[in-house]
Amino acid sequence: MLIGLLTAVAASICYGTGSVLQAVGSRKSARREAAADGLTQHGGPNLSSTAKAVMTWEFIVGTILDFVGFGLGALAARMLPLFLSQTVISANLVITAVLSVKLLGITLTRREWTSIGVVCSALVLLATAAGPEGSGHTPLSTHWWLLAVSVLLMAGGTVLVRLLGGRAAIFAGLLSGLGFGALGVGVRILNGIDPYDLGALLSDPALYAILVAGTGGMYLHTVALQIGSVNGATAALVVGETVLPGMVGVWWLGDASRPGFAWPAVAGFALAVAGAVAVAWFGAPEGGETVPDKAAPRPEPHELLTR
Repeated sequence: MLIGLLTAVAASICYGTGSVLQAVGSRKSARREAAADGLTQHGGPNLSSTAKAVMTWEFIVGTILDFVGFGLGALAARMLPLFLSQTVISANLVITAVLSVKLLGITLTRREWTSIGVVCSALVLLATAAGPEGSGHTPLSTHWWLLAVSVLLMAGGTVLVRLLGGRAAIFAGLLSGLGFGALGVGVRILNGIDPYDLGALLSDPALYAILVAGTGGMYLHTVALQIGSVNGATAALVVGETVLPGMVGVWWLGDASRPGFAWPAVAGFALAVAGAVAVAWFGAPEGGETVPDKAAPRPEPHELLTR
């Protein structure tokens, strides 16, 4: 349990630091493309502008950290109940805020510090209440369902995001969160890991669900960063990444709390999600979701909050 918690915390640190760098790269690209009219007819970033955002050095370094975080998060998902591992990883929102104080010289408000305190307290409550993780063994049909749902969410969601354009920040955030949540479930049920069996691994639909959900989630994550202030999109991402995987873990994978600790586990989970949402919400700018120009002051830390 302790090793799993430390692994999840390390994944959260990688994700939080990477998010700041990815946001810087995405917004730098968005400023250039806005000047060059690199937008769709609906006002959102086109495929070319999104690709250029990915090629900035800040985004590349942030993505490397994301891959490291993914590996650590995958280990945590195999060692902890999903409601605990996914919630700890989602606390990267708080880590991003704290890092922003040091790296960007931003002063957090009392409401933001209070929200951070709620998240930290909730994580302690969750860690205390969490029992051993379930087996993760599920029928192969469940793996096919996960692949089908991942393809539907990522492909259909991408089309809708393109149609919504500049209004798609919240929707893109929710879809990216669901993608990362599906990725966590896929890692948990993946065959051929323990014991290692390459044939079983390559023939498991869950492996391809991981690839689809991870790639689609990263793309939608980038689009949400380009559109502007994360605001409600960040809150939606947290909900998508934690609530559904946590429910799947309890209902289908056998995750459970310690005997007699069911209510503390539920309370810790709810408080952690609510606190993360509050961190994003209270840190959102009041002036709308516009991309600042070069003369504008540096963005608030929670404009940078992402997965």
